[in-house]
Amino acid sequence: MITNDWVVTMARYNTWQNRSVFGLASSLSDDQRREDLGAFFKSIHATLNHILWADQMWLFRFGVCPAPADKTLAGSTKLFENWEDLCAERDRFDGVLRGWADTFDPAWAQGDMTWVSGGTGQEVTRSRGLLVAHMFNHQTHHRGQVNCMLTRLGLNPGVTDMPFIPD
Repeated sequence: MITNDWVVTMARYNTWQNRSVFGLASSLSDDQRREDLGAFFKSIHATLNHILWADQMWLFRFGVCPAPADKTLAGSTKLFENWEDLCAERDRFDGVLRGWADTFDPAWAQGDMTWVSGGTGQEVTRSRGLLVAHMFNHQTHHRGQVNCMLTRLGLNPGVTDMPFIPD
């Protein structure tokens, strides 16, 4: 199910869309980025923090990198209070994610992984392939919320469809 080419494509898509979203959000004031716009994590700033946090948690669970400083779901929206720091870490971590994708071994995805879910507090076991797909789906899901908030603030996120990833 999960191939190296698919993981590389998803990592490229993630970087492309993060650059788009962060670029647009950078044109807003800090107050606008932090405004409660009714999304699940309320604001653009909080949601982008959460996406980065989740990416870091999954790659930590996959044995790729250290865990984020705060391992709690409640802390996920406060990973970086400063916008410029959040932007810099997102860009840096997208490189980590692409590096992992470039060396991804599909055989690894065939096994299971057990972890304690931050959302439920329960020990969970699932296939690694499902968890890799979930990580990328999670990014897209919450970035869609950010795109909605950006649109609400009068900005146009532009093309988000995978067939149009730049070469």
